[in-house]
Formats: sequence, C-alpha cells, structure tokens
Amino acid sequence: CSSDLMTKAEVVNEISERTGVEKTIVQETVESFFTIVKSSLIKGENVYFRGFGSFVVQHRAQKIARNISKNTQITIPAHNIPKFKPSKTFVEKVKKG
Repeated sequence: CSSDLMTKAEVVNEISERTGVEKTIVQETVESFFTIVKSSLIKGENVYFRGFGSFVVQHRAQKIARNISKNTQITIPAHNIPKFKPSKTFVEKVKKG
C-alpha cells in the first residue's frame, strides 16, 4: 500500500494473496471477526489477543461540561466507550519501525 492508510478491502486482498484463500471467504471471515468483537464489547466483554492487543470497554463517569459561549452547564451521563489497547510487544515493534 503506497499511502499511510490501509482499507479493509486492501487487508482482505493481502490476506487472500498470502494464504491463497478466496477473497470472498476472507471477506466473510474479516466481517465475522468485526461482528464478534463488536457484539462482545456491546455485552461488556473485553477481547484479548496475546502479542497484539485488547479491545476493551472503558467506562466514563458522569461529568459536568460547560458551554462557554452560552455560559451554561450540561451533565454528560456515565457511559461506556470501546477502546483498543496495543500490547507492549506490539508498541515496541511499531516504535522501532
């Protein structure tokens, strides 16, 4: 890939080329992977991949925010957000380039 961005289609093509598996099967597998990760996080279950990283649910507490232009306060309710935490070995490899 010549740009700094790799699309899902490019990932599917690369996996297909490396493994010899048909693109349609790779596409279904990649889509299933994303579906499983998303549904696990929605249920509050973290997903761990040793040596790669973790997809985790991070809880954000309720907080008061200020709209400076209107000089008003709003309450942002507590909520969960998805987050990816790379493993230490993965971070070290990226740092080294």
